[in-house]
Amino acid sequence: MANMDLVRQRLTERLSALAGRVTDIETDMQQPLDDDLAEQAVDREDDEALDAMERATLAEITLIKEALARLDLGTYGICTSCGNVIAPERLEAIPTAAQCIGCARAGAAGVAS
Repeated sequence: MANMDLVRQRLTERLSALAGRVTDIETDMQQPLDDDLAEQAVDREDDEALDAMERATLAEITLIKEALARLDLGTYGICTSCGNVIAPERLEAIPTAAQCIGCARAGAAGVAS
């Protein structure tokens, strides 16, 4: 099993970086629109891209907070679906993984159907 203190440190650092990103995005989105209509169109397109980036960042923040909660509960590395141990290689690649690869694939297959 991975060093839980190191996992917590990495997750906490990533959480901090993402929180900074959200702040930056929100600051950019609050900038007033240009007087030029063509520039306004570009600004609105930029805002749409920033909004998508913010949603993705907030989703990752949620996953990190859930992983930190599992660390606090002592259930980090245990599949939330079947209760089996999540492969260390999977956790190394995806530290926020809540499911073993089998359950994740089964869930993805169910979503695709």
